[in-house]
Amino acid sequence: MKKFVLLFCVPLFLFAFSACKKNATPSPSSSYPSATETDIAGDTTAGSEPVTDIADDTTAGTEPVTETNIPESLSISDFFPIEQDVKYVYSGEGMEYSSYTVNIDYTSDNAVQQRIDNGGTVAAKVITQADGKLTATYFRGESYSRENCLDKSNYNEVLLMEPIAVGTTWTLKDSSVRTITDLSASITTPLGDFMAIEVTTESQDSGNKTTDYYAKGIGLIKMIFYSDNYEVTSTLSEIVENTPFIQTVRFYYPNLDAGTIYYLERDLAFHTNDSTGEILATSYKEIPSGVEKVFSQNTAINSLTVGEDGIVLLDLNQAFLSEMNAGSAYEGMILNCIANTFGGYYYTDKVILTIDGALYSSGHFGFREGEFLQANSDEAVLLE
Repeated sequence: MKKFVLLFCVPLFLFAFSACKKNATPSPSSSYPSATETDIAGDTTAGSEPVTDIADDTTAGTEPVTETNIPESLSISDFFPIEQDVKYVYSGEGMEYSSYTVNIDYTSDNAVQQRIDNGGTVAAKVITQADGKLTATYFRGESYSRENCLDKSNYNEVLLMEPIAVGTTWTLKDSSVRTITDLSASITTPLGDFMAIEVTTESQDSGNKTTDYYAKGIGLIKMIFYSDNYEVTSTLSEIVENTPFIQTVRFYYPNLDAGTIYYLERDLAFHTNDSTGEILATSYKEIPSGVEKVFSQNTAINSLTVGEDGIVLLDLNQAFLSEMNAGSAYEGMILNCIANTFGGYYYTDKVILTIDGALYSSGHFGFREGEFLQANSDEAVLLE
């Protein structure tokens, strides 16, 4: 059974995620085992010459399968709409993690960054349209925080290639062969019946096979993975538009008189392309009763990111220091709260704090190059 789970988790992340767009009116929609990048990532290179001779004159579209008046020429953009504030829900059969949701964290003119949550882990994936190819260009597992990775690249897997024609074929780095095998596959989903293009991937080593179905104007509507006697499917079942991604964030605050650090959790709404730093800073300025401030009203986050070493890099503006008005004990508690809040958000315990790009120096505390705040929330108390 362990082998079975491993066999199916990898294809679900490799092949199941592409950008989507509404085609039918959806109904409103309503912790973490590891999934490492080495489990999933892999390069893709172009393979044999595409076949452009099409025997069947029907091509993919969003019309019902009885429709025969289909455009003759299709491009990658027909199957890669870039949408914002949309949530896609896929229902699965055959294994525990075949059901998942996709939120769109960031977009550009030709790319989307997806947040993929299968109930066991969360991954970030960037899919880019360029040069007649739809390519997964970045992947990061265990990606629970929001960080714009549109310009990053650690992955190169071609999901779809022009010409959109039966016989167009390319080869993946692991020698698997991916081919457009049908232009008018009849696919039934909870959203309706569609005519879709079928893309088949066959492993040259294991004999495993995956078929992906893309509908025009929507994107990926179904994936089927076959291995030995097993079959796993993921099918688009719901599209929820105009909905932000809701994330629960824990904030820490000092109470100097009690000598105690308290925490509370807030549900924050992140719209596509929102700055994570701006949303966190705005929320941190809301001071609950019974605690003291960490961020003054003029404090701003200049930049917020996490390095490959797992250390958070937080740069604040000068107002954080000039408006603090704190003695050494209070300032020490504030710095502890910052380490706990931002370290906790990125699932790490180390935060390098700078002010307008310079080393932190307040008169009470100063840090040398490379020194960091150490998160320690063991004695923090829930604020009630």
